Amino acid sequence: MKFGTSGLRGPVTDLLSGASGAYAKAFGTHLLQSGFASPGAMVFLGQDRRESSPAIARDCAAGLAAVGLVPVDCGALPTPALACHAMAKGAACLMVTGSHIPADQNGLKFYRPDGEIEKSDEAAIAAAVADVAPLSATQADAMESDGGAALDAYRARYAGLFAPGFLEGKRIGIYEHSSVARDLLADLLADTGASVLRLGRVDGFVAVDTEAIAPETIARFGRWCAEHSLDAILSTDGDADRPFVADETGRQVRGDVLGLLTARRLGAGTVVTPVTSNTGITEALGFDVVRTRVGSPFVIEGMARAARTGRHPVVGFEANGGFLTATPVEIGGRTLSPLPTRDCVLPMLCVLSAMAEAGTSLSALVASLALPVAASGRIEHFAREDSARLMAHLTAAPANVTAFAEGLGTVQKVADIDGVQIFLDGGSVLHVRPSGNAPEMRCYGEAARAEAAQALVDAGLERIRAFAAATPA
Repeated sequence: MKFGTSGLRGPVTDLLSGASGAYAKAFGTHLLQSGFASPGAMVFLGQDRRESSPAIARDCAAGLAAVGLVPVDCGALPTPALACHAMAKGAACLMVTGSHIPADQNGLKFYRPDGEIEKSDEAAIAAAVADVAPLSATQADAMESDGGAALDAYRARYAGLFAPGFLEGKRIGIYEHSSVARDLLADLLADTGASVLRLGRVDGFVAVDTEAIAPETIARFGRWCAEHSLDAILSTDGDADRPFVADETGRQVRGDVLGLLTARRLGAGTVVTPVTSNTGITEALGFDVVRTRVGSPFVIEGMARAARTGRHPVVGFEANGGFLTATPVEIGGRTLSPLPTRDCVLPMLCVLSAMAEAGTSLSALVASLALPVAASGRIEHFAREDSARLMAHLTAAPANVTAFAEGLGTVQKVADIDGVQIFLDGGSVLHVRPSGNAPEMRCYGEAARAEAAQALVDAGLERIRAFAAATPA
């Protein structure tokens, strides 16, 4: 079990062998000891559609009940819906989800009454896990149900955000797979005037990583767009805190581009985003920019500082598309309360609204931003020890970075906020970093042309593999 960039992750076998109940119990203990909850307080529980999630949720309920808290079952729903509802009630919550990772793994996301836990909370929870022996689930049998209130409140937050019929004449596809937001998205598009096509629904679980969509899936989007004359395709990852949007050709609109378009639509004063977001997102676009390490806790920390001293409204987004708000935002004639956790619905609606307002295609809207072209890739099942050795090697001496980038361009500068980001002549960028929540190495490239960006990623991945092979542990 390991805390990563967003929550706790681990194999299902471990979670169902006592770890989930133990960590939920430790979370409850931390809430009580830190004053975030009192005995008898409600803690809202949600889950994604993985086969293992209901059983893990029951174990978590038993762990919470064991320390005198009252678990409330919210069922399968988007993580931002659960967090938004709990925050409105002044309560903590716990989401059972492995997000985008394969179904043989799962995880837990913890929220205090004021939002996502911080890194200090993670340390306290980990320290409080004294026993991973299975807990009795009898206390969870009486778990209360919220009766759908959390999902209803989230739907009401965004229903009618823009004028009825603002997508009149548009054709929007929803790639449903196993997303907990698949029915919600159809509901929210019902009064927009768009023709909605529901595509690719499955009964099992599909691991969708919005930063690493499989080429065959992108090809399927292209076929759907051509066959049904679609203007866009919408989807999410498993727990619906990351949006996926494809344009009228089936090509993915990167998450950082979704974030930029949303920030502009909201009139943001300060944008907080990780170093993996496009380097073309700068103050020249009309707002202050704060860069952070990868992971929502770091974005939230940056937003909190900006909310105290920066220009309002303060928003944040990640390269995976998850959008966060630290201060109230005005849009569609209403004020949305802050939601400092990754959200998928707001960026989808804002981007579709921007497209309609511009009277152009989604691809043309994206092209008008004139950003560097970005690409990304990953090596799965990459030993964490190898990742650590590579990072230590690259940060040990400038000559090591120069050698790693040999043949790709002349190194202009290096940033190590998260991993190693190598800025090359001609404006291209190569960035390598270990994943924070899985045994993977991530690689990112930016260049003036798509082919050049992908070539950088391919070269970076090849050099990562070569380093691991040449310097075994």
